[in-house]
Amino acid sequence: MIVGANPEGVAVAQQLRESSSSGAQILGFIDDYLPIGSEPVPGVPVIGRSGSFHALVASQRVDVVVIANTSITRERLLGIYAALDALRDVEVRLASGVFELLTTGVRVREEGSVPLVVLNKTRITGVHYILKTILDYLVAGLALLALSPLFMLIAIMIKREDGGPVFYRRRVVGQGRTPFDAFKFRTMHRDGDARLSPEQREELDREGKLKDDPRVTKIGVLLRKYSIDELPQLANVLLGQMSLIGPRMITAAELEKFGKWQFNLATVKPGLTGLWQVSGRSDLSYEERVRLDMHYIRNHSIWLDLQILFRTIPAVVFGRGAY
Repeated sequence: MIVGANPEGVAVAQQLRESSSSGAQILGFIDDYLPIGSEPVPGVPVIGRSGSFHALVASQRVDVVVIANTSITRERLLGIYAALDALRDVEVRLASGVFELLTTGVRVREEGSVPLVVLNKTRITGVHYILKTILDYLVAGLALLALSPLFMLIAIMIKREDGGPVFYRRRVVGQGRTPFDAFKFRTMHRDGDARLSPEQREELDREGKLKDDPRVTKIGVLLRKYSIDELPQLANVLLGQMSLIGPRMITAAELEKFGKWQFNLATVKPGLTGLWQVSGRSDLSYEERVRLDMHYIRNHSIWLDLQILFRTIPAVVFGRGAY
């Protein structure tokens, strides 16, 4: 049961439902403001008020109560805790109040007998970090060697089309908000921006992508369809700026579209592929991309990385959602 259907309580409920490993069955919210029976999260209703807290916990046979503490006063919180004192088998857990920062993971540390929550600066640590690093360097190194003949062929085709540069450097934001140049095969005409209509410029600003982009060259259409234009980013992986699997790389301007979640995005390296790649690619809205990126950061494991890596192959081969 979650006390508080405020944004923090809703975010906690959504995360617990998305995580297949949580094992949680959410019975509902206790909230003093929303109508009883309403569903702040689909399938998770408001089932009562804080005044009937004790009776609700007892009747619903609750094991765990999560208190979204930004929704409740200190006095009311102490009252709820006192009511729970009679329910010996019920565990109380406090949400932090800064849920949007906690994809990095936390630990509790005592200073002078004062319990303080410590935020980790990076999300992926320990054995998972070591295995992820090994996977990155091993696969990226071998892939660059194996693909070098293909790179030469693509370079010749790009040069023959319009004589422009082979590579394009996209200035993006990496871990810790550190900017770097992500390498791509150039897929646009050198005067690409001049080919956009006012309506297309508006769509580009709103969605970050164009379905029918007049800036893209003939060879660029093919390279984008199968994500071949992004293969030079294997070099970024070897430089330690990117990972094989991670959130989608974005520019500093796009970072603002992530709102309060932008802090989390900076805790991991952007990926050459990720959940966005295997879940619809360019067909996804910005909101869906943000949700997938946050799901990946919160639930990362080396096994999730391997799953995404294997799912990327059919997504790229069939060119789903790419333009």
